[in-house]
Amino acid sequence: MPTIVFASPKGGAGKSTSAVLLATQLAEAGKKVVIIDADPNRPVSRWAKRPGKPDQLTVLDDVTEETIIRTIEGAKTTAHFVVVDLEGTASMMVAYAISRADLVVIPTQGSQLDAAEAVKAIRLVRKQEEAFRLSIPAAVLFTRTNAAIRPRSLQSIEAEFSRAGVTVFDVRVHEREAYRALFSFGGTLASLDPAQVPNIPAAVENARAFAAEAVTLLKAGRAQQIQEVA
Repeated sequence: MPTIVFASPKGGAGKSTSAVLLATQLAEAGKKVVIIDADPNRPVSRWAKRPGKPDQLTVLDDVTEETIIRTIEGAKTTAHFVVVDLEGTASMMVAYAISRADLVVIPTQGSQLDAAEAVKAIRLVRKQEEAFRLSIPAAVLFTRTNAAIRPRSLQSIEAEFSRAGVTVFDVRVHEREAYRALFSFGGTLASLDPAQVPNIPAAVENARAFAAEAVTLLKAGRAQQIQEVA
């Protein structure tokens, strides 16, 4: 079953938020999902301990550099999707997880400094491709963007990635209070209380679009791998 790895050498890029959004959307669609929380701060595990986690979703956090590959391979035998939230640094654990990915999602905010960190993650993916003689699809995901405004600086960064042949998600994960509320209250976007959290429907629509595009990229990556083998 496909493994989706969230990687960025920069902390605060939105890895854990994006991972939980994707995993909960897949679980609510009836898929069995395992999230491997490999971030030392364990943000996903703290979210999972709050009420409302979907029954279809399991979180594993007892993982080390020595066990990450074995944990991913084991999770793939029980789940429709495996989602891996990695630490915000370059390490052997990150490299090992990337080597098992069917899609690497690289969250980044829309600044040149953050984009430079995303480039480091892309280079690490390419190194793993060379080391393991694999094709590992990767895509940059812009996070914490403004839903109403697309700054010229963001457009410039997107153009730079495009010229470099880097895949970029069409969907952006916007800055939403509902996303922060998930980690405060637990559960899913659909279970949040609209009396406490504003604009939940817009957040749900954004998350669904992100999940749908991630699945599309997975399918495209698998099709490309089949062509390469043939």
